[in-house]
Amino acid sequence: MHNPSFAQRSTRLVRRLRDRCAGLLLAVLAVLPAAQAARPASVATSVDATRADARVQALQRAGDAVVALQVTATEGAISAENLGRQRSGSGVVIGADGLILTIGYLLLEAETIEVLTQDDRRLPARQVAYDLATGFALVRPLVPLRGIEPVPLAGVAELQPGEPLLAAVGGSGGAEVAFTRLVATRPFSGNWEYHIDVALFTSPPIANHSGASLFNRDGELLGIGSLLVREAAGPDRVLPGNMFVPVELLRPVLAEMQSTGRTRASVRPWLGLSSLVRDGHVQIVRVDRSGPALEAGLQPGDVVLAIDGVEVNTLEAFYKQLWRRPAADAEVELTVRQGLEVRRVKVHAIDRMQRLRKPEGI
Repeated sequence: MHNPSFAQRSTRLVRRLRDRCAGLLLAVLAVLPAAQAARPASVATSVDATRADARVQALQRAGDAVVALQVTATEGAISAENLGRQRSGSGVVIGADGLILTIGYLLLEAETIEVLTQDDRRLPARQVAYDLATGFALVRPLVPLRGIEPVPLAGVAELQPGEPLLAAVGGSGGAEVAFTRLVATRPFSGNWEYHIDVALFTSPPIANHSGASLFNRDGELLGIGSLLVREAAGPDRVLPGNMFVPVELLRPVLAEMQSTGRTRASVRPWLGLSSLVRDGHVQIVRVDRSGPALEAGLQPGDVVLAIDGVEVNTLEAFYKQLWRRPAADAEVELTVRQGLEVRRVKVHAIDRMQRLRKPEGI
């Protein structure tokens, strides 16, 4: 997982949503279907102007809803090894009560969370939920957000490759946006025991992707930024881009996340492995220093051939076989190749959330 600070690593390929360049940006995005050519010119012009004006207003509202997040992890946080202790990213207001949606890894083992609004306010906030299954997190400021309308959520069923989109990040003085395009919609398996059946891939990439908001031309929220990727167009096709988690995954679980802090689907066995597929096999590339896999003697370079006797040769197959168990606390048997030797290794899986550090008093 990558977590570059937007304040430090932004390429400034962006334009502020509300500045004088907004008209040019919207002229590109407000292209109407070819069917408009069949209408009289005066009608087409009037319709175009009305629709473009509506899109200007919708995109301005969307930009106003984007905020910056600054997070400090707890002292000794396990996640700091990969993510650092000081983290910066973005979020977007999705609830009338100020509820903010962001990417979950920003908030792992958070000690303090601050929301930076576009009018230069710094507001303390608390974590409402973190869901391993989707990768989403919810934050709520402790001080009310004034004058910010929540953004509407959109599905991805109608999206087509090549469709122009906007990626927005939060910052002092206004949201910043970058042009991007949808490249593909497909499943995604992360090397850190993470899989979703649908993810959005865009290009050109934005460096400040962590928690970035992906909007369609109508100012509707499509996804939340997660990663920089090398193969946005698909395996074996080098095209730098980003992976966004689609917000349609949030709809069915939003109420559950707010009431319980996560979803039932995120309470699942965790081994503490990072793996890649190499030469048609799942190979371990990293073992968490406090995870069950290390305790069981697994190490980088080991090749996972099967789990509970079921052959696995993709990350998706590996994870889904692991997650078939109804409880997180379970014994799992991995068939692994260590050097020239094939062994069966029993690993006592756990609920990952139980290993993460919590702030003092929680």
